[in-house]
Amino acid sequence: MLLRRGFSSGADQAEPLALIRHILISLCRGCLVAACLMQPVAAFPSDEHAEAEPPKQIILWYRNYDSPAIQALLDLALQKTPEYGPYTIVRSPEMNQGRALRELASDRSRSVQVANVATTPEREDNLLAVTIPIDGGLLGYRVCVTTKDMLPRFKGITRLADVRERRIRFGQGRHWPDTKILEANGLDVVTHPGFETLFDMLEGGRFECFARGVSEVYYDLDLQSDKNLVIEPTLLFTYTMPNYFFVGRSDLNLAVRIQLGLERAIADGSFADFINTYYTKPVQALHLSDRHVFHLGNPWLPGGVLGIGKDVLQDMKVRIQLGEEPGSRPSPIE
Repeated sequence: MLLRRGFSSGADQAEPLALIRHILISLCRGCLVAACLMQPVAAFPSDEHAEAEPPKQIILWYRNYDSPAIQALLDLALQKTPEYGPYTIVRSPEMNQGRALRELASDRSRSVQVANVATTPEREDNLLAVTIPIDGGLLGYRVCVTTKDMLPRFKGITRLADVRERRIRFGQGRHWPDTKILEANGLDVVTHPGFETLFDMLEGGRFECFARGVSEVYYDLDLQSDKNLVIEPTLLFTYTMPNYFFVGRSDLNLAVRIQLGLERAIADGSFADFINTYYTKPVQALHLSDRHVFHLGNPWLPGGVLGIGKDVLQDMKVRIQLGEEPGSRPSPIE
């Protein structure tokens, strides 16, 4: 079940970052949005009551908590909804993505309450998804993290067939949707459930490309602090893969609060400020327009996402083809 927010292609809607300039009125699938609209919203508490009420802990999956961008966006959404009471964001115990989603799906578990991950039909069926792509779809734009001594393996690659012929192997999390997407496109994938372990496997030569989203790759490398790890400079792999905030099905009020907070942030411009602060500079630094772009199919998109994803994907495709940097105002396309 999900809370649906879409992208439209209206040419007169422009945000400071082009990726989110077409966010318009929410579209819904199923009955959750109607149910949300029927939920009572508490009146704004008086100052006296607000001071007396203890902050509610919101437990964010540890990898999201450790990501400055994702934690900042959740905090922004919660700040925009003071009528739900005070809060504090806390870090969940460390667990892989598969376990985190199982914990969210369990009504008995309170080890994690919110996770930002890529969407799949199964995840939208088992959890509540707040379907505002938090980075405008950038998670589906992937560059290769590799090692300095493996860089020559990528030299001269201009076609997806070259990637296969050179037997470039991709490292991915065992529970990540990317794994199936890459395999469905005929690419060789090596998996492990542990995110940190994948960097050790890359260093050990178990694979050549650790495909990371352009919105996260610099943060990943800063976290690793390993000078032998580099970003391959010539290739870009793209596929439609929106990433959303997910909560457990019993946490409807929390889902509504996050949705409402993001809607308010979009309306007042602070969502655009967030995108510019955390994503514009990294995307520009990757020089996407200078790369060979390989568009991969995603056969596991949930119903209703395909149109949204295609719009975001086409928006980025056009700007790459025109050589425009994200953040610039795109020219009208007839």
